[in-house]
Amino acid sequence: MPLFYIFNHGRLLVQHTGDSYNIYSGMECPAFIQCCEPHLFEQTPHTACYVCYTEEEHLPDGYEWVDLRATYYQLPSHIYRQAGKAAEILYFNTHHRYCGICGGSMEWHTPISKRCADCGEEVWPQLSTAIIVLVQRGDEALLVKAKSFRRDFYGLVAGFVETGESLEECVRREVREETGLEITDIRYFGSQPWPYPMGLMVGFHANYVSGDITLADGELREAAFFTRDNLPTIPEKLSMARMLIDDWVGESRS
Repeated sequence: MPLFYIFNHGRLLVQHTGDSYNIYSGMECPAFIQCCEPHLFEQTPHTACYVCYTEEEHLPDGYEWVDLRATYYQLPSHIYRQAGKAAEILYFNTHHRYCGICGGSMEWHTPISKRCADCGEEVWPQLSTAIIVLVQRGDEALLVKAKSFRRDFYGLVAGFVETGESLEECVRREVREETGLEITDIRYFGSQPWPYPMGLMVGFHANYVSGDITLADGELREAAFFTRDNLPTIPEKLSMARMLIDDWVGESRS
């Protein structure tokens, strides 16, 4: 049965089933929603996944508009990942209506690419790659509070990879620019799609070498080293920052 990932200003349409959510399934968009034309973005032998957008606000009982991040805790993990991909496809479609070469209209060419109807230029979704790193100093870890954080918690040093820069070079640069510290022994941890709106987070561990914390570039409000038994409020479980912190905390228990 096809799944429909229907969005309204960044919110996802979900059905309630007890304390969990489901994505709407059917042969076409629900009759109570005025959708734009659904786009097929993923297909498997068992189902087809569509994404579309609506301005419709009012929903019947049992349905709700929910912020995509909030669905992490109620949707099955593979459905949450598909919802993230759907959001990125919708963002890509909205921001690539016209060709950047000749100004012609862009049309879907494959489920994840568009082609100019006039000059044939083809484009794919472009990801913004960012690093995030947990810096260890003995039994302590460097945690930071960024000015951009909407809530009062400590996370990890993070930043976007610049053109011509390797991931490891970016890790060193971001730590140096944000905290004034020098690091070594950079170790890959894992990666995570981050569809807010088109991101890829790449996580690392690293070791402190030298320097005193200096908040030089203005991006951080606070930064300090913390022990495992004296942690401040940390990010939610859906984030790569929390995964790195949990991995570090777990080292002492293994």
